[in-house]
Amino acid sequence: MEYNYLYIIIPVVFILLAGIRIVRPTHKGLIERLGKYRKLAEPGFHWIIPAVDRLFLVNITEQMVDAEPQEIITNDNLNASVDAQVYFRVKSDENSVKGSTYDVNNYQYQIVNLARTTLRNIIGTLTLKSANSERGKINMELHETLHKETKDWGIEIIRTELKQIDPPSDVQETMNKVVKAENEKIAAIDSATAAETVADGIKRAKIKEAEGYKRAKILHAEGEAESIKLVNEAADKYFIGNAQLLRKLKAMETALENNAKIIVPSGSDLVNVMSEMAGIIPLKKKQNSSAIGENNL
Repeated sequence: MEYNYLYIIIPVVFILLAGIRIVRPTHKGLIERLGKYRKLAEPGFHWIIPAVDRLFLVNITEQMVDAEPQEIITNDNLNASVDAQVYFRVKSDENSVKGSTYDVNNYQYQIVNLARTTLRNIIGTLTLKSANSERGKINMELHETLHKETKDWGIEIIRTELKQIDPPSDVQETMNKVVKAENEKIAAIDSATAAETVADGIKRAKIKEAEGYKRAKILHAEGEAESIKLVNEAADKYFIGNAQLLRKLKAMETALENNAKIIVPSGSDLVNVMSEMAGIIPLKKKQNSSAIGENNL
């Protein structure tokens, strides 16, 4: 009798253990019974009937697929190696989880091929230069197309990133030379502009210096003219009729300051003026003998 119970208990325990299923928080489960969808399995413990029920797990976390490099002919007939990455996730509601399993066969494979086809359509209408400069536009168009095509699969396209757009090696080398030449041209223009600015600054400084020198000369000449004018006015006021003599005195004064020797004729008016300035009464001229004799007579 005991052995008979064991024959019953052991299969029951085996069936109970075989039907245990654990769903992690990163997944949702689809339970089918005899090939027909029965219910959604939330994260946690579940028990299914072995050989009758089946549990299919669906990852609902963010996932990434690589579109893999491919050669695409651009609008200017150049072959470009293009690669992109697509980030997506299965939405966690029941209909989306069911759609990712029942509405599409291997959604990851489908997303990769859809991304490759979309990239060929987009980049085929662009030149290589515009494709490199409009990566944001390409990413946006790729995202919109994938979102539109996968929304019925219960898939949410989070973002797309264009990894590379590489031209052939010979074209890349030529482009590098063009870029280098453009950079050298810009550097030469900047250097010439800087030199021109320096030259312009020096020119302005020279002009300012010349204008200052000119102004100083003018002011000096005006001062000299004003000085002469004041001297002449003083001479006319205090030495009426002796302006010429005053000029001679000034010249003599300047010469004496330099320790120069001046020979003044004895009969010159300048001697009398100098004597008066020194407080000396000039001697009268001696009359000749004939004049004296006449006076005595």
